[in-house]
Amino acid sequence: MVDFFLERTAPLPLDEAWRRLTRWHRHGDGVPLTRVTVVTPGPTREGTRLVARSGIGPFGVDDRMEVTVWQPPAGDEPGRCRLEKRGRLILGWAELEVRPGPGGRARVLWREELRVRFLPSVFDPLLERTARTVFGRAVNKLLRRA
Repeated sequence: MVDFFLERTAPLPLDEAWRRLTRWHRHGDGVPLTRVTVVTPGPTREGTRLVARSGIGPFGVDDRMEVTVWQPPAGDEPGRCRLEKRGRLILGWAELEVRPGPGGRARVLWREELRVRFLPSVFDPLLERTARTVFGRAVNKLLRRA
């Protein structure tokens, strides 16, 4: 099991940073060989389910998630979303928070606990570095693209 934390600031209002980070289908844009599909009708709310499929053809892994907390930002009030990972192989949770930052910028906090079933803990350092890099790039890309 690995825990990691990312923090970014972006020259965006809170609601725009939130919108960019919660367009689930765009999360796959920053992760190689990954496609994200929302499997419940919109709009996003508690109970929304999505699947991030990574791989090629039949050789892949599904990261099944459910939104368990959905609190969009309101004015200067922060927004918060929690996703519970409910797959057969990938478990844990991810939380994203968008709050006011310095100079009118949006401050983004991403916390994640990631477990891969059957993966020995000796691989945790590699998993942590890989996840931090992949998710960091994805968050950067999401915040840059309108």
